[in-house]
Amino acid sequence: MRYEIKGTPFPVAVCYLENGEQMITEGGGMSWMSPNMEMDTTTNGGIGKAIGRMFSHDKMFQNRYTCRGGNGMIAFASCFPGDIKAIEVNLGDEYICAKSSFLASTPGVDMSVFFRKKLGAGLFGGEGFIMQKFTGQGLLFIEIDGTPFEYELQAGEKMLIDTGHLVMMSASCKMDIQTVKGVKNVLFGGEGLFNTVLEGPGRVVLQSMPISNLAGTLAKYIPTSGGNGG
Repeated sequence: MRYEIKGTPFPVAVCYLENGEQMITEGGGMSWMSPNMEMDTTTNGGIGKAIGRMFSHDKMFQNRYTCRGGNGMIAFASCFPGDIKAIEVNLGDEYICAKSSFLASTPGVDMSVFFRKKLGAGLFGGEGFIMQKFTGQGLLFIEIDGTPFEYELQAGEKMLIDTGHLVMMSASCKMDIQTVKGVKNVLFGGEGLFNTVLEGPGRVVLQSMPISNLAGTLAKYIPTSGGNGG
């Protein structure tokens, strides 16, 4: 299968399939396609996995698209200004992703629920208790809010990140929280009480503009409803 990622600020992953090749996306994820793409709605692993996807902010059912009778094309568009990143998942790889980052994949990629084990990290780390885990073998497309930044952390190497900026990390990375030090920093620094701490070894992908941050910024400029009563 060939693919290309095109367009800004709303990118699209355009996949070119040969006869019999398949792509998986959540319901409503397809943007356009050639007429020889056959759709089949499925739980893709049973009702247990379907419920797990619901808890990780994805739809319970997924759509499987199969190319029939020759070559075909299918496109998956981002729902937010930013980027789409293609991840080659190999046997033995485990990637942990933020909720709702999944866009599409080949059938060999398995998505399951990842539960944060540490109470503090789940409550205050900004990503919540439930994330998405991807294993298997194949091609995975994830959505990035804003611009992606990728790092390869060495064993013991740490990075502090603000809420919502984590998109993906290797399962070999550790995640915890750290309190912002200093009363003045907490009260006037504008960074909140906690930062997420990532520790290597492993691959980390960050995003420059989480949708939650953008929503908070825009909210300041939206007038509240109401007015003078008559």
